[in-house]
Amino acid sequence: MSSYWVWREVGVQCVNFPWESIQLTEADVGNFSDIAFGDRTKLNASSPATTSACKAFPGSFDWPIDDEWNQLNSSLGGALLKPSPPAAVCYSGPQYDLNQCNYILQNASSSRFYLDDPLTVLTSWPEGDTCYPTLSPTQNCTQGGFPVYVVNATNVKQIQIAVNFARNRNIRLVIKNTGHDFNGRSTGAGSLSIWTHYLKSFEFLPEYTEKNYSNIAARVSAGLEAWEMYQYMDKYNMTLVSPGGFTVGPHGGWMAGGGHSTIGSIYGLGSDQPLSLNVVTADGKFVTADMDTNPDLYYALRGGGPGTYGIVTSAIVKAYPPIHVSETTLAFNGGPVPIFNVSAFGNFTLPINFTFPLNFTLPPPPASTLNTSAFWEAVNLYHAYGKPIVDVGGTAYSYITKTGNGSFSFTTNIEMAGMNASEAFTFLTPLYTAIQALGIPVNQTLPVTSLSWGSTRQGEGDAPGDQRFASRLFPYSNWEDETLFNNTMVAIREVVEQGYTFHGVNIKPDEKAAGYPGNAAVNPAFRRTIMHADIFDNTLIRGATREVVEATHVKLNNAMDLIRAATPNGGSYVNEADVQEPNWQQSFFGDNYNKLLKIKRERDPWGLFYAPTTVGSEVWEVRTADGLPTQNGKLCKVKQVRLESI
Repeated sequence: MSSYWVWREVGVQCVNFPWESIQLTEADVGNFSDIAFGDRTKLNASSPATTSACKAFPGSFDWPIDDEWNQLNSSLGGALLKPSPPAAVCYSGPQYDLNQCNYILQNASSSRFYLDDPLTVLTSWPEGDTCYPTLSPTQNCTQGGFPVYVVNATNVKQIQIAVNFARNRNIRLVIKNTGHDFNGRSTGAGSLSIWTHYLKSFEFLPEYTEKNYSNIAARVSAGLEAWEMYQYMDKYNMTLVSPGGFTVGPHGGWMAGGGHSTIGSIYGLGSDQPLSLNVVTADGKFVTADMDTNPDLYYALRGGGPGTYGIVTSAIVKAYPPIHVSETTLAFNGGPVPIFNVSAFGNFTLPINFTFPLNFTLPPPPASTLNTSAFWEAVNLYHAYGKPIVDVGGTAYSYITKTGNGSFSFTTNIEMAGMNASEAFTFLTPLYTAIQALGIPVNQTLPVTSLSWGSTRQGEGDAPGDQRFASRLFPYSNWEDETLFNNTMVAIREVVEQGYTFHGVNIKPDEKAAGYPGNAAVNPAFRRTIMHADIFDNTLIRGATREVVEATHVKLNNAMDLIRAATPNGGSYVNEADVQEPNWQQSFFGDNYNKLLKIKRERDPWGLFYAPTTVGSEVWEVRTADGLPTQNGKLCKVKQVRLESI
């Protein structure tokens, strides 16, 4: 992809993608004041952002009339969409289409249907479940928590116009890429959404020099997905830090929240990779953020929370030599589970028409033991071995699940970056030997080339889920003290015995792994962690009453309290978390919160960029009719909130 030289607001020359050179000018604004740039110095007591208790909402006096939306669409070059929820075809009315409804129910999850839909987010409950796919609807389909309008952005000018319109008309603004969103940050009732999904450009930079960095790099756009990044890695014979989830967009919310990956113990988090960022800010300006230019934005956007400070359009990120990742699977059951149990492999189901990669072989059935004590001792041995795994740059992805009365399953994929199959086999032999000594006949096979790292998959699949979970960053220090380690293992066991699935990701993205340029805003707990873990609640929310949903969450939070008590110096990963996480400012951002809050106030005094449990969001609340923590309601100011005390 060729690059253009353009003149920036900051007064320096930078290289951009061609679509980034298409920018909003004063001449474009003309007499359409609704898309005029913002001026922080002119924000006063009469401004809508100051006087309005709530964001404009359909049906309210300040909601734009159709002619104004039409004028906005004209200024956008026809990029304004007004989509209906995709499942509207399943409900009686003008959009009813039985064939399309059947397609959604039977085929959508194995295609690009949901990923390429302008509204869909891949966790459905934050939207409010107001229009879900079903052949037997018991309610009407409504827009619910889905945005009313969507800007299908393909250039910077369109993003600037949308930002200015939302700010000037006091409309809720959300940002969406692929919809990998667990807490409702990419959706919102009565909102205007900026969809960055089709900002897909890439440029390999074989020689890039900036201050103390002189090496290979890449220019990447916000709409690229991980599977596309892996293909570019193959093409240019290099490595970029990217998500393990193949359809996650690396350079949006993933990066802004931290972003862990298979090679995180070697090269750090996604937030450690940018050398420069291109950003549309709350005033509608298009700026560069790096160590010298807008350093406050550069700091905040690298781990300080998604959807908060601006909209990243592209980044220049560090690149590394090609790396081989060896993968091995370890699985065993405990209790009365004498036969192969699919749940031992993470409760997955294969989509219709799914085909395995050519080099894929099914792992052997998990070993079993009737001795539950031996099962948990083996789990503890595995967790103890997590320390040497991350110390040599590896990662591991484990699941522990209660499968019945007194029975449990364990499985893990261990990813050894920089090791060939023989080296990985030798390194892991002590772990297998120790588990075998407990009477659990685990079979150590020669590791294979990782299926989680590399271009072995395409960007297909994914469908909205309907479950809640919480997360925790486990301190490395808990593995260095026998008492702390044992207490941690007891807490994990108690949580699983209560019926929750425990998903651990062993990773060590400390400052050494992060490398240059350092000073990212990511949760300091990430720098001290040895494992990021999710605790999944298997309760389906759809159709449940408010009382059931609330009671279920109380139980989940009580289970999490066991984990929190065992990890007092830990934290939580903002991208994979409970939207009702207690003391979330400290949990998600640690001691960085006050610094980030100052940047938020200075950069966005209008409160334009809102996302739940992100910096500054405590001054807002979504007023839902049922009182549940979804995004299906007006976004309004909270009275008597004093952020100075936070």
